[in-house]
Amino acid sequence: MKRSIASRNQAHPVEALQAPQTDADARVFYEFFAGGGMARAGLQQWRCAFANDFDPMKAAVYRDNWGGDHLVCGDVAKVTTEQLPGKADLVWGSFPCQDLSLAGTIRGLGSADAEQHTRSGTFWPFWSLLEALRGEGRAPRTLILENVYGAITSNQGRDFAAICQVLADAGYRFGAMVVDAKRFVAQSRPRLFIVAVREEVAVPAELVSDQPSQAWSPPRLVAAYDALPEATRSKAIWWALPEPEGAPTRFSELIEDHPGDVDWHTRAETAKLLAMMSPVNHAKVEAAKKAGRRMVGGVYRRTRLDSRGMKVQRAEVRFDEVAGCLRTPAGGSSRQIILVVDGNKVRSRLLSGREAARLMGLDDDYKLPARYNDAYHVAGDGVVVPVVSHLASALVEPILDFDDSARVLLAAE
Repeated sequence: MKRSIASRNQAHPVEALQAPQTDADARVFYEFFAGGGMARAGLQQWRCAFANDFDPMKAAVYRDNWGGDHLVCGDVAKVTTEQLPGKADLVWGSFPCQDLSLAGTIRGLGSADAEQHTRSGTFWPFWSLLEALRGEGRAPRTLILENVYGAITSNQGRDFAAICQVLADAGYRFGAMVVDAKRFVAQSRPRLFIVAVREEVAVPAELVSDQPSQAWSPPRLVAAYDALPEATRSKAIWWALPEPEGAPTRFSELIEDHPGDVDWHTRAETAKLLAMMSPVNHAKVEAAKKAGRRMVGGVYRRTRLDSRGMKVQRAEVRFDEVAGCLRTPAGGSSRQIILVVDGNKVRSRLLSGREAARLMGLDDDYKLPARYNDAYHVAGDGVVVPVVSHLASALVEPILDFDDSARVLLAAE
């Protein structure tokens, strides 16, 4: 009796099939909204056949690090299927987050047929391109969409539902997860990842769960699943993504003593920063002075209401060896400041470009742009490299290997 390929309601135990010996370099992916190529950095064993980004500065950084033969700099709405070679095993899409982020305008995705899209609405021309590939029989077997945590609830949840619906309508099963980068690097950076797989692709049973994981499925995501229309929800699954092994590097271990692109603040500037702190944050600094070792904290300036209901700017610090989420001024927030406390000695300065890159999991041989603002922007708009690697090695690659094995078995029978 022939063994059938796993369907939406069925998956074979991985022990039933043996994956063939394949060259990992043969795995092909397209990278959309590529920025400086951080998905590319996380998929080192894959071959990137196509990359696209709208920003010339980021495209220049991409070329410096990965070459430019496969890179198209320009509006994704103007990319054609003729520019996409072959057939990709994976399409990665980290579409812009400004209109979905709490730090942005929260205008949402907009509609698929809008004449002018919001920045996050560039999802729609990107999706039209994937639909065109499907029409040519070149639909990628897997997709990963990445965005901010706010994408779950933006536009009263309609944006998340719209993405899930188009995935389901296009013949994909999909599973969403919220992955906080602090499990991998010294940065708190929760992001939404939607991993989608074509319905005809065989999936190992142990990679699918019958219930949400506490590690990757916060209550807002579970509620968003529950709110999906029944037809869409029938294509939704929960991925059984394993947790990473080992502990991430501590924030204090990433700090440069002599950064080349930023200067240490003067005593007066540091005193002014400390004066902006509330009693709670002052207490954190005093505790750091008594810690008996050098303490490094991340500081953001935020607008808060005082006891009279007036808006005041506050400096808020954390000393838990985890930096705050990197943001860029384009996202409506300030740059991160570091506070180094060694006994009674307190120093402060902006986070350097190299430190920002390290917080994204980039190696020090990654070439950053010369201008500080550009280096910080490239890092702050990227995806954390070890998260990409983990999703690939723990989920996507096992699925593709298993599917290849199932196809070989069917052909043999």
